[in-house]
Amino acid sequence: MRVMLPLVMFASLLPACDADEAGELLLPALNPGWNELDPGDGTICARGTKYSFFARPGTVNKVVIDFMGGGACWNEGTCSYAGALFSDDMDWMRDLVDADEFEGVYDLTDPQNPFVDWYHVIVPYCTGDIHWGDAVTTYGEGEDAVTIEHRGAVNTRAILDWVESQFSGPEQIVVTGCSAGAYGSAMWAPHIQRMYPNAQVNQIGDGGAGVVTTDFFANSFPSWNATQAAPDWIPTLDPAQVDWSTLILPDLYSRVGAFYPEMTLSQINSELDWNQTLYFTEMGGEDAQAWSAGMKAYNALIQDSTPNFTQYLAAGDEHCMIPYTRFYEVTEQGVPLVDWVASVAAGERPEPVFCEGCED
Repeated sequence: MRVMLPLVMFASLLPACDADEAGELLLPALNPGWNELDPGDGTICARGTKYSFFARPGTVNKVVIDFMGGGACWNEGTCSYAGALFSDDMDWMRDLVDADEFEGVYDLTDPQNPFVDWYHVIVPYCTGDIHWGDAVTTYGEGEDAVTIEHRGAVNTRAILDWVESQFSGPEQIVVTGCSAGAYGSAMWAPHIQRMYPNAQVNQIGDGGAGVVTTDFFANSFPSWNATQAAPDWIPTLDPAQVDWSTLILPDLYSRVGAFYPEMTLSQINSELDWNQTLYFTEMGGEDAQAWSAGMKAYNALIQDSTPNFTQYLAAGDEHCMIPYTRFYEVTEQGVPLVDWVASVAAGERPEPVFCEGCED
């Protein structure tokens, strides 16, 4: 079910939230199923089309904040109409909702789903900047020029403003995302923890290990103006004090983890992920084996420096687990992925799991 309402109209038709008998607990009043909501002025997709987000009611005071994937673009070739490597509008998301084709953590009929009773907020993706950008950038020249609204950070902030206005104090929050959404979850989890200091906030990045070529951040990262999304109250991540072009994803994980030691940070990857390999080679990297070696090295860096980090590494070349039926099918070393995710969500900080031979 999809309901498209501007937030002002939404507030006028439904009470902004429900209160318990003590008048302390505030939760959003949502129609059953998926509600499509307008986050307001300033939000936009890459090529100027309208942006919106989705929320589904739950029955407990717990929230999944879910960053969607959809590629990325950082130069004329990857941002052009013909060769674009990212989703640039909301149509695919609306089609998915209308067809009710959600699987994995979205499947409310599977009793294994650890989030079946939770509120669920989807942060859609159509800006090519892994939910980090705040820039309007033109790539190419003349007839080949293309202008992209890299406004992932603007869109996310608008949605988080809605979350903050609707939930007075969630007990637990899981910040997750597949592919580009995995990077969104890593960057925005500290913002959400700061927003709700008394909540148990845990992060699960799915299919986003951050393996890039050595010159990617220096040459392409500035196009997104991504430091605008940085958690600048963390001194080691404050752009005024740190050159973000010199950082790698393990730095983000380890520095967030050090600042918020009670938060569990985590990643799920496949050993030879075809999609992450595709983007790595598009940046100028080598092949799946090179990407895999980089992924293992990156996660070993985080693991060695961050006691509150854990990971699940599956065999094969699949990309993302949580949004698909394989979420309930994958088992490594006798540990079902769904049980491992449930443990992370509960703040239990499970041990890392590796497919047989994958640690080598």
